[in-house]
Amino acid sequence: MTIPEQNTISKPRAVIFDWDDTIIDSWGPSLKSLNTALVAMGEKPWSDDEARRRAGPSARDLFRQLFGDRWQEADKIFFDALRAMFQEHIPVFPDVEPVLKILAEHKVYMAVVSNKRGPLLRTEAKDTGFDRYFGKVVGAGDAAADKPDPAPVHMALEGSGISAGQHVWFVGDSHTDMLCAANSGCTALLVETKPPPEEMLAKHPPMRRFKKHSDLMEFIRTFFI
Repeated sequence: MTIPEQNTISKPRAVIFDWDDTIIDSWGPSLKSLNTALVAMGEKPWSDDEARRRAGPSARDLFRQLFGDRWQEADKIFFDALRAMFQEHIPVFPDVEPVLKILAEHKVYMAVVSNKRGPLLRTEAKDTGFDRYFGKVVGAGDAAADKPDPAPVHMALEGSGISAGQHVWFVGDSHTDMLCAANSGCTALLVETKPPPEEMLAKHPPMRRFKKHSDLMEFIRTFFI
């Protein structure tokens, strides 16, 4: 996979972040909650590898695909289990906030686009205290369609005076995030907290990849020296 040089990436006017496994370290709790729902619905639990390959749609869309008219039953089991795990502590990646701070210092507009249900997403953003950094926090069900459709990206940028384009970075951890960036014409940046299978990135590869958030931080610095 060829990675474009840094000078092909535009200085950001806006940065849109995914939430789960980009801002918060939620893969373990999410997979455990998903398997709780699958088993309760009479299905076999997914392995870590299978989940990485099949993850991406919102829980609503995933459960509709799996269970049809019974999707709301599975959805409730999943979110009840996840909320219980996050009630005491939301696991934030320790080197995320410096990234948000430097962008805020340089007046870069920030937003969140996630496939986590909107009300739960905004509760988590508030509980972490990170909501103060974001102009919009857009989750599943908020826009006309969920990620990877571009609709939530456009919603996230509403009121900012910035339209989707290469000067908008989309930072995420999954192939769905990279596809959403491509669909909306934004610059796709991958933080490899839980790297998706390479073949899933092949059609819509990121413009740049970072092993950890501190690497992303150093990259951002180069645009504001």
